[in-house]
Amino acid sequence: MADTALTARPRSPLADAAPRLAALTRSSRGALRLAELPFLAQVNVRLDAKSPAADAVGLALGLQLPLEPDTVVHAGEVTAVWLGPDEWLVVGRPDTERELEDRIRAAAGDEPVAVTDVSAQRTTLLVGGPRARDLLAHGCALDLHPRAFGPGRCAQTTLARTQVVLVARDETRAGFWVLVRSSFAGYLVDWLLDAAVEHV
Repeated sequence: MADTALTARPRSPLADAAPRLAALTRSSRGALRLAELPFLAQVNVRLDAKSPAADAVGLALGLQLPLEPDTVVHAGEVTAVWLGPDEWLVVGRPDTERELEDRIRAAAGDEPVAVTDVSAQRTTLLVGGPRARDLLAHGCALDLHPRAFGPGRCAQTTLARTQVVLVARDETRAGFWVLVRSSFAGYLVDWLLDAAVEHV
């Protein structure tokens, strides 16, 4: 019987774009940094924010699930992104999705909770550098000024007519995560590279 197990690591949605992203980063002389952060673990969690399970899940993850709309909480290598009053996206380092799922389910116990691994649904782009906000503002209707969208903020929005989850990293200079569906990632990279010409 043939062995059908996967023996090679899956190919990231933007593997072919890596040289172009690196070239733009070099040519911008530090003004912009564009890179894919492939295979981050992404687990969608739905539960009652006022239930004991919310506190237990937060404790198991080493953080408190953010309760304020459009906010992000970081603890070590785990990030919790607020998506709705009873919904979060938990992001971790690659290959930890099963571990995160298990920790969340165990912590919730018998409380109602929905835990879904959505790691393959999206990839993550890092957009950093002093001109990152200008580049993103070129295709996003949000006010991205640091006073309005500073570290610890997030939003489900559109960038270049593509639905994304935009996360301002924990330090202003750390830039942004742009979580985009894998099927739209190539288009978004093409748009970013084209728009970046005006900002470098």
